[in-house]
Amino acid sequence: MIKKVLISAAGRGTRMLDLSKDKPKHLILANGKPFLYYLLQNLKDAGFEEFVMVVGYKKEFMEEFLQEYKKDFNIVLVNQFDILGEERYGTACPLECVKEILQGESFLAVYGDNLYATEDLKRLNIDDDYSYVAGLPHDHPENYGVLAVGEGGLLKEIVEKPAQPIGNLINTGLYKFTAEVFDYLDKINISPRGEYELTDVINLLAKQGKVRALDLQGIWLDFGKPEDIKKVEDYLNSK
Repeated sequence: MIKKVLISAAGRGTRMLDLSKDKPKHLILANGKPFLYYLLQNLKDAGFEEFVMVVGYKKEFMEEFLQEYKKDFNIVLVNQFDILGEERYGTACPLECVKEILQGESFLAVYGDNLYATEDLKRLNIDDDYSYVAGLPHDHPENYGVLAVGEGGLLKEIVEKPAQPIGNLINTGLYKFTAEVFDYLDKINISPRGEYELTDVINLLAKQGKVRALDLQGIWLDFGKPEDIKKVEDYLNSK
């Protein structure tokens, strides 16, 4: 059984506008508690026990969160800015920061501004030799990263906002990785948008036939824009 989770939460979240001006967007309240609380609770309910959270922007507020909820969750904070500086940026950076902590074992990886159903999180607890990417069917996949899936559910590649249709299964940012993922970090280059992309790492693994796609059966809620607060609250109220 996999027990550890990497949570990427170093960014400010500029799409939240002024709401993230003085604190990370992950700590914006929904129904009176920081959004991050609900993500952690669902992970805990799914059986995960240890959380390695990569922070950066306004890290002092994350430290306060840690103190407030230390009895509820077993969290280790890692400061990305201390390790990589503030100029190196991208979704692959949190992996670079936790290599020594998580090396040698499989783990779940999520973004700190996404919420998933507990049952789907449980389904990703697969302790085998494959990495996994969780996808969700969508009516407008061209606006997202799309999973090109081959025979037996093997991932061929993730294509960002494809110009030509390749399927309707979009990347939800929920992953299970084997320890092998760290071997590919130094094989990627900076992307055209100036970032180090986690999808580039995954695509290298996929070329070796080492990644499977898994369809989500429950919700996927992104906490990125002000209007998302009500969506999350409506979901929480419906439970």
